[in-house]
Amino acid sequence: MPRLGDVVRRISSKNAGPFWVTVDVFCGSPEVFEQVSKRLATPAVAALFQVPSQTLKRFDIPDLGVVKFSMPRPVVQGSRHDRDMHGAQLAVLLQEFDFQS
Repeated sequence: MPRLGDVVRRISSKNAGPFWVTVDVFCGSPEVFEQVSKRLATPAVAALFQVPSQTLKRFDIPDLGVVKFSMPRPVVQGSRHDRDMHGAQLAVLLQEFDFQS
């Protein structure tokens, strides 16, 4: 089964302030965006990131060919328990996500 990272152009994650992190899926074409938008289930992404699905916000942006997920950080950015200061590690999890196109 292909991984999501094999289907889309790029996946990145970053801080969205000290309390939120954002993961962007850049699809690369309208056809891939349509596939990802339909097949990438929000509850599955919430389970992957180990966050309650009601706290995961999803934004489908067809004009940009991007599916964006935002979620509260588990700890405040820069606190002594923060293991990912820049929010960059979540992209790898989504790249490895099994995705059937």
